[in-house]
Amino acid sequence: MRKHAKVIITCAPTGSIHTPSMSPHLPVSADEIAEAAIGAAQAGAAILHLHARNPADGSPSPRAADFMAFLPRIRQATDAVVNISTGGSATMSLDDRLEGAKQARPELCSLNMGPLIFDFSGAAKRVTQWQHGWEQPYVEGARGRIMYNDNAYIERIMLEVGREFGTRFEFECYDIGHLYTLAHFADRGLIDPPFLIQGVFGILGGIGADPRNLAHMVTMADSLFGEDYVFSAFAAGRHQLGFCTQSALLGGNVRVGLEDSLFIGKGELATSNAQQVERIRLVIEALGREIATPAEARALLGLKGGDAVGF
Repeated sequence: MRKHAKVIITCAPTGSIHTPSMSPHLPVSADEIAEAAIGAAQAGAAILHLHARNPADGSPSPRAADFMAFLPRIRQATDAVVNISTGGSATMSLDDRLEGAKQARPELCSLNMGPLIFDFSGAAKRVTQWQHGWEQPYVEGARGRIMYNDNAYIERIMLEVGREFGTRFEFECYDIGHLYTLAHFADRGLIDPPFLIQGVFGILGGIGADPRNLAHMVTMADSLFGEDYVFSAFAAGRHQLGFCTQSALLGGNVRVGLEDSLFIGKGELATSNAQQVERIRLVIEALGREIATPAEARALLGLKGGDAVGF
């Protein structure tokens, strides 16, 4: 792992898993997403991992127009690195999922390093009343969907977004095998170090939220990439704070946000993304580490700079 003194905080404000009925604090409109992202940056997030939502009903949207409704406002208000999802949701085609990234030409994009069962259907149990007709079948239907990225898809994203626009990637690894897929593409020369590896834990269908799995992922990444990678980790739901803390203790970076957990404590909904950023910042600073600025994150990750994007 490429060790560095400061911790990069990524914030994922909305995602495509949680629905409006699950929390009144989940940002879904363009104004809400912009305000959530700006607040997270002001609280200390150097990177903002962004999805778009349909303004009519809050459903996940791949449309470039929905991304562009909030991206310029975020760029005007903060220097944070913008990271656009190419994962979207399991209900979208690959062309759909690339629409926002191709329009925005961001410094970073997320890239899922393989297909997986992405079952978040259990979240439906917490909802007593659904606000929109799409929500219940979308959430309960997750048990029968695969988040699909095969090697041909991954190569397309690397070429059509990475090579085309100079965009680098947050490589989302939901299991140890995804590290080997990443190594395969590195060996082929389609991507260059440093690789930002985001370990994702606690999704039903991926690697479990066991601290031993996090340590094992770092061990295997060390064996495959040496000092050519930067590590970050997060876990879904109640494991969020603990896994971020362990990642920081191992010399890595962290990700929080309402995409990954709607809560700030047991049974207590987070009132904002900034609240989660502030909480993990307190932990990191209590461990004696400092928070990286956007400029420091850009330098560490070799990003092209905020003046070279399309928004």
